[in-house]
Amino acid sequence: MKKNAAELTVFALEQLGIRHTFGIPGVHNTELYDALNSSEQIEPILVTHEGGAAFMADGVSRAAKQHAQQNSEIGVLAIVPAAGFTHAASGIGEAFLDGIPMLVITGGTRTDTGNRYQLHGVDQLELAKPITKAAYRIEHQDDVIDTIYRAYQQATEGKPGPVLIEIPVNLQLFTDTVSKPLTYQNYLDRQPLKEPRELPELTAKAVELLVNAKRPGLFVGWGARGAKKQLINLADKLQIPVTTTLQGLSSFPHTHPLHAGFGFSPSAVPAAQYAFKDCDVLLAIGTRFSEIPTGSFSAVVPDNLIHVDIDGSVFNQNYVAKLAIGADAEDFLDELLAQLKDIPARNENKELISGIEKRKSDYHQQWLEHDSGERVNPARFFNQLRQKMDDDAITVLDDGNHTFLTAELYPLAEPAILLTPTDYNAMGYAVPAAIGAKFAQPDKQVFAIVGDGCFMMTCMEILTAASNKLGVMYFVFNDGELSQIAQAQQMPYNRKPCTQIGQADFEGVAQATGAGYVEIKDDSSISDGITEALKISAEDRPVIVNVAIDYSKQTAFTSGTTKSTFKRFPLSQRIRIGTRAVMRKLRG
Repeated sequence: MKKNAAELTVFALEQLGIRHTFGIPGVHNTELYDALNSSEQIEPILVTHEGGAAFMADGVSRAAKQHAQQNSEIGVLAIVPAAGFTHAASGIGEAFLDGIPMLVITGGTRTDTGNRYQLHGVDQLELAKPITKAAYRIEHQDDVIDTIYRAYQQATEGKPGPVLIEIPVNLQLFTDTVSKPLTYQNYLDRQPLKEPRELPELTAKAVELLVNAKRPGLFVGWGARGAKKQLINLADKLQIPVTTTLQGLSSFPHTHPLHAGFGFSPSAVPAAQYAFKDCDVLLAIGTRFSEIPTGSFSAVVPDNLIHVDIDGSVFNQNYVAKLAIGADAEDFLDELLAQLKDIPARNENKELISGIEKRKSDYHQQWLEHDSGERVNPARFFNQLRQKMDDDAITVLDDGNHTFLTAELYPLAEPAILLTPTDYNAMGYAVPAAIGAKFAQPDKQVFAIVGDGCFMMTCMEILTAASNKLGVMYFVFNDGELSQIAQAQQMPYNRKPCTQIGQADFEGVAQATGAGYVEIKDDSSISDGITEALKISAEDRPVIVNVAIDYSKQTAFTSGTTKSTFKRFPLSQRIRIGTRAVMRKLRG
């Protein structure tokens, strides 16, 4: 039979259970978009910028009910080469560092003419190397099906990530003889069986360490998000306090009595610092011990570190493991719980639980008592938000001060999902990622907490939400500056250069994009404002909520990281920086 590459691409994506693609058509993929338009399963979504498309695809992957199994939907880009790829690069890079599966399907220049200096003529495979797991250029129409299936497996297996597939435009435009298209199941049936990982011996060593520990601790990341049930069972059985990474905030319910907070370094909230103060055995699952959750590497990790991760390259990088176990979180926890089955459960640690509860309560009270003047107190805002949102709502964050306010003040219930950029830390993530999450989970409430600086980077993508009748809520924390950096500048410099962004007309943005608009000007308007946002979103309209947030009180993360980082500077540099700060303050 004769087929073109566009038709074969759509067939393969349908086999993989893909329901949406995100991007913008151009001269190198018009044939692909025509084939997508004929699909009864896949809806191609037009975006305003390819960067937004990549964040939407990321949001789909994070929010989808996915466990690295076949036919689990992942985010898919359908973009033009060169500028389309580089526009999307921030979202692709975010997915790469955060371990988010994604298929990046681009057009490519003609390979059948020999002409040089073609439009969009750059080597995308070279561009893709640092920010993708793999990159392929299709050589013939008959290679399309196998390459897309192989790319999907690479994107979803091991540590997930994005994979690029470039399809030259001539292969899309012209037909050629191909084999009968292979279903994905038939493709899997032809793959060699993989040897099962041997876990029992290593897990037995972990059991010995944990059972003999006096103050064990459990630190979980995004990689453990699919194992919440097992994590809860483990924490209850051994009475282990639990903290999470930033990306893994929804990997363990915050309402559980043994949940202590985000991180355990000097940058963590008081409950987490208390719970992990004398930790003698740390079980870390699905985390790389990267900069943010360790408080810029200020966390003290005990010698008895059990590190479990599906990506073996993360072991012994920032912290040396006593026991390193390369395994999927669920596989390991299932084996661990099976070996612990006959070991008596520990009695409820009332002292630990009450200590965590008291410190959580005291910290929250500090925020409630903080004088926010005529602006919105963050704790009061999050109290109302938690009361009004469903337990399974999807929360999407961006990069900034609002991120850590949410991490410290907004308790996630089970089965809540939280999405946030972390190691790549791309500003502008939340607006489009929330749209992707809503595409993946249309029946769930989806809302974003986003700073005004991040919001202005991608706010025009709300047009995409309005065009597709998606009731996404955007709570914009508006203070007119890049507050996370401004706070970091204030202490050492006594000034805040290039962080004042002015006051944008967010009501005008709402009018321009077809969104609803609500204002929360002070504490008295919080409840009604959130209620109105819920009402508008229930009508399948996006809504912008302009929140006059008070950022005058620093989060534990900001103050702790600033102090611990400064302490590790060489003495001569501490004196220089400290003297400069004092002199500038004296001079006004």
